[in-house]
Amino acid sequence: MVDFPGFPDFSQRVPLPSSVFFLTHLLLLLQPGELNSEEVRVVGPGEPILALVGEEVEFSCHLLPYLDAEDMEIRWFRSQTSDVVHLYEGGRELQSRQMAQFRNRTKLIKDYIVDGSVNLQLRGIIPDDEGLYGCRFLSSNFSREAVWELEVAGLGSDPHISLESFKKGGVQLRCSSSGWYPKPQAQWKDHKGQCLPPEMEAIVQDARGLFNLETSVVVQGGSHSNVSCSIQNSLLLQKKEFTIQIAEKLQTELDWRRAEGQAEWRAAQQYAVDVTLDPASAHHSLEVSEDGKSVSSCTAVPGPVVGDPQRFSEQTCVLSCQRFSAGRHYWEVHVGRRSRWFLGVCLASVPRLGPGHLSPANGYWVMGLWNRCEYFILDPHRIALTLRVPPRRVGIFLDWEAGKLSFFNASDGSHIFTFTHPFSGTLCAYFRPRAHDGGEHPDPLTICPLPVRRTCLLLTEEDETDTWLQPYEPSDPTLGLW
Repeated sequence: MVDFPGFPDFSQRVPLPSSVFFLTHLLLLLQPGELNSEEVRVVGPGEPILALVGEEVEFSCHLLPYLDAEDMEIRWFRSQTSDVVHLYEGGRELQSRQMAQFRNRTKLIKDYIVDGSVNLQLRGIIPDDEGLYGCRFLSSNFSREAVWELEVAGLGSDPHISLESFKKGGVQLRCSSSGWYPKPQAQWKDHKGQCLPPEMEAIVQDARGLFNLETSVVVQGGSHSNVSCSIQNSLLLQKKEFTIQIAEKLQTELDWRRAEGQAEWRAAQQYAVDVTLDPASAHHSLEVSEDGKSVSSCTAVPGPVVGDPQRFSEQTCVLSCQRFSAGRHYWEVHVGRRSRWFLGVCLASVPRLGPGHLSPANGYWVMGLWNRCEYFILDPHRIALTLRVPPRRVGIFLDWEAGKLSFFNASDGSHIFTFTHPFSGTLCAYFRPRAHDGGEHPDPLTICPLPVRRTCLLLTEEDETDTWLQPYEPSDPTLGLW
């Protein structure tokens, strides 16, 4: 037998030093079969996790001290252990046990499972994912878990600002954005950075749980001012902002709307019909021309006769000879510079109600002007209209089957307003010049001559040069953008 110098002879019983005995005892304690279960704990995310909508989040959990977890049950759960997010048991992943919300969205990373460390990836984050989560390690002699919170945030789309209308002496702007979570906060500011109070704000949650926002503001002041709309996510402390130069925005929107309105107006003109006034339907205070194309108020209107309530309550209006119960029909009326008038259609069978009853509910679809500058419709209450160019000629288009009555400004080809109402009876064109108010322009309401098209025809080159198809631009310098 060869002896190696420097090595003790283990064939003889030699007492071990106390330090060696302590190390041996510690190694025995670390064997899984001998481990005190009270000393094992699970370490998960120490703080709430913030995940973005549509993205991926990863949860990490491990045992301390490090133990082989390959033969353990590892359960990822939502709020309570019975709500399974992902389950690993017996060396296999049991996807059939998952909650429906998490199927095909999880992936277990177990590269270091022999050291008791695993990660779970959750894809396609949605608002419903937020809440408490946990992971539990279960063996034959211990069960431990860690719990944490998942917060979800969504940064929505860039705000979009559009011009809605001219309103209350200013410009009404609307700002919209979608895809926010949690509920966002919106703010309007002027060019000085001062907050503008919103006229309207609506925040609606869609089927995905995300918030869509619309807000509007009426901006007063000069046409060169900047206005911004910002939307903020309070959880992310981030915001998106859009700033417009009002004059530029106005010109772009007006050019687009004019082009769109003119296209609709030109299409309507293809259905021009010959309309004449029915003298038998005219109020006694009205004068209808011999050709049935013009109507005006008498200079002196007799007062109501005592004992004759009908004369007191009936309207000073006249209807068309034509009756419309189907099809599409277009006509134009020259209103000139009259300060008061009503135009539209009504049911042929309706009673002659007073001006406060001219609404669709009572069988009237009309647009009017009052005191030279107050354009409005009644639907059923008075709704003000703001027109950039005062119409001297109004186009009226009736689409009976579609249930639409549209008004156009034939002075510039722009669309004014469209009633949408299912018609169920015979309609007549409606004219009401109103009594002369002493203004300088007591023009009659006159039905304009138009090239009548019995059927829808394509325009020829000669048609395209017709003067009635070409809107004119007003020369009045006061009709600016602002």
